Amino acid sequence: MSELIIDGVWKEYGDQIVLENVSLTVASRAFVALVGPSGCGKSTFLRMLLGQERATKGTILIDGEPLPSEPGPDRGVVFQRYSVFPHLTVLGNVLLGKELTASKYKAKLFGAARRAAIEEARQLVAEVGLSGAEEKYPAQLSGGMQQRLALAQALIMKPKVLLLDEPFGALDPGIRAEIHTLMKRLWHETQMTVLMVTHDMREAFTLATRVVAFERPRDRPEEKQRYGATITRDISIWPPRRAGELSLSSPDRDGPVVLQGPRRDDPSSSPSGDR
Repeated sequence: MSELIIDGVWKEYGDQIVLENVSLTVASRAFVALVGPSGCGKSTFLRMLLGQERATKGTILIDGEPLPSEPGPDRGVVFQRYSVFPHLTVLGNVLLGKELTASKYKAKLFGAARRAAIEEARQLVAEVGLSGAEEKYPAQLSGGMQQRLALAQALIMKPKVLLLDEPFGALDPGIRAEIHTLMKRLWHETQMTVLMVTHDMREAFTLATRVVAFERPRDRPEEKQRYGATITRDISIWPPRRAGELSLSSPDRDGPVVLQGPRRDDPSSSPSGDR
């Protein structure tokens, strides 16, 4: 289970109110897109769910328990800028979370535990379409491949909640469409709940089960400091999408999908490299 309950949450920085009285219940395995104008607090809201920021007022619960005050393995995150380590290979990047969990200071696994973790990391690398790139470094990958790697980094820890902060905004439309297909498949096949910040309304309605809009109802220049953004729209997608279930009305659009063949973001599959 991975239900989130956000109740009466406010976020203030000194005299500036960023978010006011935000309440939202996110069912387990939902895929919620967060939209709204720049600067309305969407990313701040996501950071509060991650544990990087604390609410000024209000409560955030995950499966009925207060959200831990620091980021943990129960919440994965993928940012717009590729959050991968340039000095580690693809396999090393994916493996790192397991190693840090097992040994906080040495970041190393040994013996059977290491072999099992490597096998799991290799399987996940294949799942996100990076087979054959295990020994490459991020500088040798295209932008789309780096974002696949960032997804694998987050998923190796099997998070209850996956947080996406405009993760596909820097990709060109063709590569973005392929990663949307990948994201749909991962959501169908795992037990995680997904919350994604995006400025792309088409992306929101393509991937999500719900689209939640943040806005400042009072947005005159003299009001921006003293009044924050809140949820002004909460739209459920119709026909409904449910993780792991084939849509009877539009199976090609919303059903579980299988990726086959080379991806267009793989430099080896394109003369230009699509970098």
